Amino acid sequence: MASTTATPVTGLCTHTLTSLHYRGADLVQDLMGKKTFTEVMLMQILNRKPRGVDLRITDVVLIVLMEHGLTPSAIATRLIYMSAPENLQGAVAAGLLAVGSSFVGTMENCSALLDRISAAADPQAEALAIARHYKTQKSPVPGFGHHLHKPVDPRAYKLLDLARAEPELAGDKIRALELLSAAVDEAAGRTITINATGAVAALLGEIGVPTAVMRGFAVISRAAGLVSHIVEEQQSPSGRFIWETVEGAIPFVGVADKAKAQD
Repeated sequence: MASTTATPVTGLCTHTLTSLHYRGADLVQDLMGKKTFTEVMLMQILNRKPRGVDLRITDVVLIVLMEHGLTPSAIATRLIYMSAPENLQGAVAAGLLAVGSSFVGTMENCSALLDRISAAADPQAEALAIARHYKTQKSPVPGFGHHLHKPVDPRAYKLLDLARAEPELAGDKIRALELLSAAVDEAAGRTITINATGAVAALLGEIGVPTAVMRGFAVISRAAGLVSHIVEEQQSPSGRFIWETVEGAIPFVGVADKAKAQD
């Protein structure tokens, strides 16, 4: 029985014997030396010519997400590089696996909430329902709170200030974030900071990045940051120190320890 599934197609790239095209653009003639990485990246991901505001927002988002010190992703990269220094890409890949719903990639979780608020008949009531739900679950609202930056995450408020200064942005996602922020504060009975990934969710939403794609921007940005951690690891190794520190700080409490105590 013949399959009725349509033949898959791609619009990203094609080539001939003498040329290579990214979507409708000739790589050699139209892009190389004429467009920035960010321009071409957005053209490929969003399938449209990026505006100036798209480039400004994307660049600041990528800068914000690139680095945050010795986080789990950076530690994973350093340890894997220590173990397999011939495999730089494996070390970077190990760090990128930590981009998820707890660290770095939480803008996706927050963006889904902003989508709900924007689509609601009563956005304010929807925001409050979300905040109360998370309070009942005793769980932080994605995009809010930070264990290092208090009372505010300065990155988030700078991002929002930059976005508000862009007249081409509609502001719908920023307003949804503001409603959610007010609701989170009300439910908590105190001020809870918007964190960087919460602001990133609003900014990427403003330029039309779909929620399901947002974590990809964290992957792109953090990959650059992890390469810099490898460079530092080459020059000033810390992987073995991290390993030995953890091994020394976590005591063994197994059978052998109990047998020793009985001697």
